[in-house]
Amino acid sequence: MGFCERKVLDPGSGECLGEHVIATSLFTPGSLFSAHLLPRYRAQPQPHRHIAQEVVSLDMSELLEFLRTHDEAFRSRSRLASLYSDFRLQRNTNPDGYHANSSAWLRALSSAAKAGLIPSQTLSSNSRFILESSPELLRELQTQEYGQPLALGAVLEDAVKSKALVPLTEFLENKQSLYHKSWIPTPWQVLTWALRQAGLVGGDAQDKLVRGRFVVVANVEKAAKAVIQRAGKISTSDADRIYSKDLFAKTFSTTLGVDTISPHDLDVLLTHLSRDLRALAYEKESGVVKFKTTAEPQPAPITSEDRSIASLRTLIVDLQPQLESLTSRVAELDMAARTAVSEKQIIKAKTALRQKKMADTKLQQRSDMLAQLEGVYASIEQASDQVQIVKVLEDSGKTLKSLNAQTGGADKVSEVMDDLRESMLDTEQIGNAINEVSAGEIDEGEVEDELEALETIEREKIEAKEREEREKREAKEREEREKQEAEEAEKTRLRLAELESAPKEAGEKAGEKADEKADEQADEKADEKAHEKADEKAEGDVAGKVAQETAA
Repeated sequence: MGFCERKVLDPGSGECLGEHVIATSLFTPGSLFSAHLLPRYRAQPQPHRHIAQEVVSLDMSELLEFLRTHDEAFRSRSRLASLYSDFRLQRNTNPDGYHANSSAWLRALSSAAKAGLIPSQTLSSNSRFILESSPELLRELQTQEYGQPLALGAVLEDAVKSKALVPLTEFLENKQSLYHKSWIPTPWQVLTWALRQAGLVGGDAQDKLVRGRFVVVANVEKAAKAVIQRAGKISTSDADRIYSKDLFAKTFSTTLGVDTISPHDLDVLLTHLSRDLRALAYEKESGVVKFKTTAEPQPAPITSEDRSIASLRTLIVDLQPQLESLTSRVAELDMAARTAVSEKQIIKAKTALRQKKMADTKLQQRSDMLAQLEGVYASIEQASDQVQIVKVLEDSGKTLKSLNAQTGGADKVSEVMDDLRESMLDTEQIGNAINEVSAGEIDEGEVEDELEALETIEREKIEAKEREEREKREAKEREEREKQEAEEAEKTRLRLAELESAPKEAGEKAGEKADEKADEQADEKADEKAHEKADEKAEGDVAGKVAQETAA
């Protein structure tokens, strides 16, 4: 754990609260550790979440807050320490770690530029396509714990080398496509940049962030793709593909997710669409833009008619908000006049009515002008479509004429057909002649004999096949019949066996019944004898008692 002293200011009053200590291994960027708390924390270590409750946090810049929220690398404390370190030496010792840090910085700065959070002193507003490297950028990225990033110059060097970033002036002035090989930096250019960054050319050995403006190519490419898709959906005629520069910015600002497109961003986007993608023609002098059709291999050049159409469309679009404003103005003045009348303020009511009358007149004039311009534009659209139709018909006529010329006309076709018929007739005559010659050399009797022999052989084959099938069928029927007879014999045998066994079973059952009956009769006789003996004994006992009583 490391500690360093630093003055801490009160966020409200700005007064110095005294010397405080920063615990460089305990806290997230921007947090301070008071000196009077050190003994307690040294004596009794506590989880970070408890320590953070007693820490004075400084405000984080909007750029840093964006990076922390939108990029995982800037939420990890270990990754943050690596990103803010001077990792240039890892280019040779740890290439994977070096490229991971360089890619993370480029990704984060590109996202921040797209969100309009890169600070700029030379541009009127924060750009979405241009990244400005400057001391202001370093200050926006500075943290209380890690300070400013120490290898940002190397990150920009790698980005320029890979064409992820292109110097703004070079991007706008180069005549060749961005994807042409001439855009690849030469070894000398790369070496010069590396020497300058290393301090061996015009500086010391520390990483130096060169002040400059760079086009973020990935942001421009994504925006251009969205613009092309949107233009294809809203263009219903050839005239709809033509824009002035202002009309282009108003039309596609919502497509890019911004209220207005900055002038520098607009120049970059139009340059990329026209030079690199060949999606439109762009005339910088007049500011006219014309998208190409899907059938065109490349956009057609800007004409005087295109300039007129662009001006007309721009004027129509500019008049529409004026009508809305005048309509609201008339409604407000009408309400003001009614309120003044209800309050018996006649002079105020008359003033409001006069202003309403003037605004109403102006509204009517603007409405008539807009209707007239829209009528003219509709006529231009119709004429433009007719021009295209006539051009297609003309091209089709030329194609048809060329094909007819290749056939040679009706006379040549008739001549070809006559020659064809003559050739077919000659072929037929030659065939007949050949048949006649062949007929004189063939013996018809031999032909008949050979035919009869072939028929006999074929007939014998058929008879043999039928005989074989008949024998198979008879054998199968015989086998089934024998099987059926055997089954019937077995059934008969079983039936006879059942009949023979029936009397025996009946006799056995009768004998069993007779034995049971005899046993029952014997049991009954034994019971009777026992009863008789019991009765005799009882009678004897009674007689003895009587004799005894008599004797007594």
